[in-house]
Amino acid sequence: MADHTASILIIDDDADVACAAQLLLRRLHGKVATLNDPAGLAALLAAGVPDVVLLDLNFTPGRIDGAQGLAVLDQLRALARPPAVIALTAYADVPLAVEALKRGAGDFITKPWDNARLVAAVDTALARRAASTPSGAASALMGESAAIREVKAMVASVGPTEANVMVLGENGVGKELVARAIHQASRRAGQTFLAIDMGALPESTFESELFGHRKGAFTDAKGDRAGRFQAARGGSLFLDEIGNMALAGQAKLLTALERREVTPLGADRPEAIDVRIVSATNLDEARLFDASVFRPDLLFRLNTIVIRVPPLRERRDDIAALLAHYLALYERQYQRPPRGLADGALEQLCRCDWPGNVRALRHACERAVILGSDLQYRYADFGLAGGAGASVPLLPPLAKSAAPDGLRLGDLERDAIAAALAQAQGNISHAAKMLGVSRAALYRKLGKHGI
Repeated sequence: MADHTASILIIDDDADVACAAQLLLRRLHGKVATLNDPAGLAALLAAGVPDVVLLDLNFTPGRIDGAQGLAVLDQLRALARPPAVIALTAYADVPLAVEALKRGAGDFITKPWDNARLVAAVDTALARRAASTPSGAASALMGESAAIREVKAMVASVGPTEANVMVLGENGVGKELVARAIHQASRRAGQTFLAIDMGALPESTFESELFGHRKGAFTDAKGDRAGRFQAARGGSLFLDEIGNMALAGQAKLLTALERREVTPLGADRPEAIDVRIVSATNLDEARLFDASVFRPDLLFRLNTIVIRVPPLRERRDDIAALLAHYLALYERQYQRPPRGLADGALEQLCRCDWPGNVRALRHACERAVILGSDLQYRYADFGLAGGAGASVPLLPPLAKSAAPDGLRLGDLERDAIAAALAQAQGNISHAAKMLGVSRAALYRKLGKHGI
């Protein structure tokens, strides 16, 4: 699904390459700009920081060291709220792309790219940007409730070790940010942290994405490509939505972890791997220990240490701090004056169950900042229906139009998403597959509709 609120910048000295990417992404996203010379970056950033930057690593013909691109990457990462960066590289530049990952790029795309791969990378970058910024990381572990203090203590204890960690918790509790905190507390903190949505990997590209491939391994393999295990060498690999993997993929992953080596497709010898594994799932533990859903031998490889991230309803003492953090964040973002909460609003918000957890609270705060019109925020500004105990998202009524009742596009989309979530029992990846969209696109729609 298109998201016409995102802004994307393509930095590439090859005008044809930049134009091709722009034409592809313009159909899906609202603002896609190109820049052929990084010398003009400062002026462009003064007008606004894009959400995602596709960054070529060499700008001068004949140069292959990537120094120019890495310098631009450092410039972007130094911004107060940096964009997500996807490195663009030729097949021969894979080691350079790995260096870009170590410096903060979220992903890399080899040229010439597969269109579906590029679109998926941008979707994922957009979805993770909010969760991966410093403000998001702070909020995930924000609070002094007994439940969150226990999580912080676990992170501090297991971070410096090499033990594999499994993070359990409902959607929206901040599992990836806990994984990042583990990485930052480890001896690998200066190396790459690479996240991959295991539930979204098609079976047809599973091995290529994780283990890499050699030129000629299959029809579209026009050059060597490093897999995620190789790209994260020396750092941490975060396997998100591990519970949504097919059993066949679980077997391949288990073999790699047992042998501590992977064999790229088309290669005749294995390569040693050096990564710390952190995984996460929203599956309840009863299903996780069901052998028809998840292999017990793989589970025992992954869950040396288990960290359970509590839902927001079990850490109500932290809600006030989270509200203050996100209201201030969006007041700055939308240049609105600071406002306090009206009498009784905080008590009502703290009684909410917040089924979408921190993610839902963040979206509710953004809505209140945008739509609230009084001198103080009222409970109604947060768009929560069903009383203070329910926190079911409430959409503002659509403007009357000539469309017959029940045929308004916004209502139909919202109802379809709600039905898919109900059928998938809240599992985002499964719901996205039912709807025929990427998981990242579904997250954006959940935010759009306040679900």
